Amino acid sequence: MPHHLVFRLYAPMASWGEAAVGETRPTATYPGRSAILGLIGAALGIRRDDDDGQRQLREGLQVAVKQRSPGLLMRDYHTVQVPPSQSKVTHRSRREELSVPKETLNTILSSRDYRCDGLWSVAVRVTAKACWTLEELKSALEKPRFPLYLGRKACPLAAPLVPTLIEADHWRQALDHGFESALDPTKRTRPVLVGNEKKDKDLLRLPDEVLYAWEGEADAFDGKTASNESSEVWDEPLHRRRWQFGPRLEHRRIEKVEGAR
Repeated sequence: MPHHLVFRLYAPMASWGEAAVGETRPTATYPGRSAILGLIGAALGIRRDDDDGQRQLREGLQVAVKQRSPGLLMRDYHTVQVPPSQSKVTHRSRREELSVPKETLNTILSSRDYRCDGLWSVAVRVTAKACWTLEELKSALEKPRFPLYLGRKACPLAAPLVPTLIEADHWRQALDHGFESALDPTKRTRPVLVGNEKKDKDLLRLPDEVLYAWEGEADAFDGKTASNESSEVWDEPLHRRRWQFGPRLEHRRIEKVEGAR
């Protein structure tokens, strides 16, 4: 059986960036491949300017996601100072943008979207080109080198990842793993994410539908292709320093939660 590393993601706020045009910064409802690789890369201590390390991540891992709850949409508005547009002038950092004379700065309105109280499970496989074992990835997630956050630095984790090694034939078996709580729900001074379906449903307003998303073959989810949807998504990280992303084929399925009406 293929081995899988499974962990969960929960935070009061998360932002799974999509293509950003102009002043609008939208978010997907679940983490894409780029976000998951970025999280694992931070745990391993791989910097964005480490091109070889980023390439090894991209070539060495396959990912799948279970969205138990997309969370509620929250839109945050900002006023942002930007320098005037000039031909042949390139600003390579935010510091350079703000280094121009203050009287020349313009102000624009920017909106950024977040998902509040979302809950996701992530499954990871290693490929033949992987430079790490799943055991090493598990250890890195338990003791990350860099701080972990869900999409933006303003979105720190609110519950342990609880990384777990699982043997499963398909993505679905791995993603349906039921996490034991790493927190004590009897202590009110600590955040609660109990891992119990009924209590989670009450606390997090879980919907009656669950979404699965995976890469690879369409039947890699559970050996069947019925009810699958497939589309091209642009979240394959090609170059972190230049923020370049490429397309990949993603498969999805939405199902009713067992016992839901």
